[in-house]
Amino acid sequence: MVEVTVAPQSSLADRPVQVRVRGLSPSQLVTLRAWLKDEQGECFQSRAFFRADGAGEVDPGLHAALGGSYSGLWPMGLFWFLQPDTLFRRLVKRDVAGSPFRVRLEVFDGLCLGADPREQPLASCEAERWYVGPGVQRVPVREGRVRGALFLPP
Repeated sequence: MVEVTVAPQSSLADRPVQVRVRGLSPSQLVTLRAWLKDEQGECFQSRAFFRADGAGEVDPGLHAALGGSYSGLWPMGLFWFLQPDTLFRRLVKRDVAGSPFRVRLEVFDGLCLGADPREQPLASCEAERWYVGPGVQRVPVREGRVRGALFLPP
């Protein structure tokens, strides 16, 4: 049985996570896809192609991507290379304290280039990416022409 995991499942957006796929056939070619919907409902996604090792595992931190949104050894590549489905959109988190981005990770058999809804992933999981740690207080700053936010630790 194929399983994809991300550890830790919930983390700050600037912290690395480990993505792993287990239960594949040795040397099996797979596509790992990450996607999320932003606060406006816009979809952002990335994908990378991997060949499983002799134990039937894929770890983007140890195995180089063969192609897709990036190639080579990028442990966080699936998160860093998220691109919008609609041109000229940017991934921006407006409500930094209230909710995380929920990034869906899916693994597909073979090379999966499109987002065909008929294609079922072999396995999937979800990662929460928070922009503010627990207990951090956000204080709006408005002084003259200066606008911003002050984030105070607990």
